[in-house]
Amino acid sequence: MKADIHPDYHLITVKMTDGTTYQTYSTWGKEGETMTLDIDPTVHPAWTGGSSKLMDTGGRVSKFKNKYAGLGF
Repeated sequence: MKADIHPDYHLITVKMTDGTTYQTYSTWGKEGETMTLDIDPTVHPAWTGGSSKLMDTGGRVSKFKNKYAGLGF
């Protein structure tokens, strides 16, 4: 590795949305800082298996479905 080109790698605390915390090494912030998460694996639908809602702004989804109806979407 080249000297003096890499960010400082240090210990931080990560606070989950439910209030639990854990410590990890990161280049974010400064030594000892706390990173508070707005979304984490305990609440995000991608990890919890929840359903997502498709927002149809201006009928775009409807136009897409009508245009490609014969392809089985």
